[in-house]
Amino acid sequence: MIDLEREGVVWVVRMAAGENRIGPDFVAAFARALDTIEASRGPAALVTTGTGRFFSNGLDLAALGALGARAWEAVRGFEALLARLVAFPLVTVAALNGHAFAGGALLALAHDFRVMRADRGWLCLPEVDLATGQPMTPGMLALLDARLEGPVAHELLVTGRRLAAAEAVARCAVDAAAPAADVVATAVALAALHGGKDRATLAALKRGRLAGAVAALAPAPA
Repeated sequence: MIDLEREGVVWVVRMAAGENRIGPDFVAAFARALDTIEASRGPAALVTTGTGRFFSNGLDLAALGALGARAWEAVRGFEALLARLVAFPLVTVAALNGHAFAGGALLALAHDFRVMRADRGWLCLPEVDLATGQPMTPGMLALLDARLEGPVAHELLVTGRRLAAAEAVARCAVDAAAPAADVVATAVALAALHGGKDRATLAALKRGRLAGAVAALAPAPA
């Protein structure tokens, strides 16, 4: 489900479960990979990517539906993962090898930078067209506000429009586009440039800069 490898100073988290639908098992596996990375010593950075056609196709609605009343616990687990990535003590880059829909788009936006496949794949927030009656949580909306310009976030939310790479770059939803064969290498090169940052300082700066999103995604216990 989640493979972890290292290229020089860069840890590569590779989501390898087809559409990479996000459910409790996926979140737990991703969290274990982050545990391993955080326990490492010395210079490091993080790249996250998928395989095949999908970076991630969002929440696993079937798995969540099977949980019944406990489904929101799983959603909160995903929010906690997003909050952890937002304030992760390393520079993080999402390498969008393919489609990033809904929760998959949020997962990409939780990273510091994004490199998108140039020739195929969309970044999309399709909730308005899914008719599930499950809008985004306040924490997810706070993440969008932190990462996207207001008009861009609003348009994507109310129209469900899909952004290909060129437009995503133009509208600052991603930072760069690259040919399919070079997406991961481009992301790794970008991450490696920043592998020597002080972890505690970087995490503190991120938490300060994005305090609203972190607090909304993972509220402190009462």
